[in-house]
Amino acid sequence: MDDTGLPPSWEVRHSNSKNLPYYFNATDKVSRWEPPPGTDTEKLKRYMALHHSSATAPAAGKPADKIRAAHLLVKHNESRRKSSWRQADITRSKQEAEDIIKGYEARIKRGETTLGELATTESDCSSARKRGDLGYFGKGDMQKEFEDAAFALQPGQMSGVVSTASGLHLIERLE
Repeated sequence: MDDTGLPPSWEVRHSNSKNLPYYFNATDKVSRWEPPPGTDTEKLKRYMALHHSSATAPAAGKPADKIRAAHLLVKHNESRRKSSWRQADITRSKQEAEDIIKGYEARIKRGETTLGELATTESDCSSARKRGDLGYFGKGDMQKEFEDAAFALQPGQMSGVVSTASGLHLIERLE
């Protein structure tokens, strides 16, 4: 393993279409959004924080009927996909995930950190590479619970804990 923490033949590449990093096996010519089995997730977190976590610049002009939000996702063993770039097999209970995300929420509210800073290393969503920024989305683009919470926020506001099929979220409306 190199400084990325990825197994041999794997490397981090950048998708121009999604503007996100992904994982590529140069030997097998296989790509994937989630880290491959055998990844040292602690090394990968440090590498991604250094090389793939710059904040995205706001787009030139807001698309009509769309908002822009960032989120921090904590998955649990009831999530629809029980893996992430941080962890190949997520086994924590929903209650453990709730305790974790409430701890993050408290740290943000105390001003110790920001949602974007925490998302970079702690979010189970690949948007962590962009400080949790999901870009612009409209009604019908996201899971209903997420969408309802995001659209209820004013720019600069953060939601409480929001539960969806993906896991538990903190959502910050950016625009």
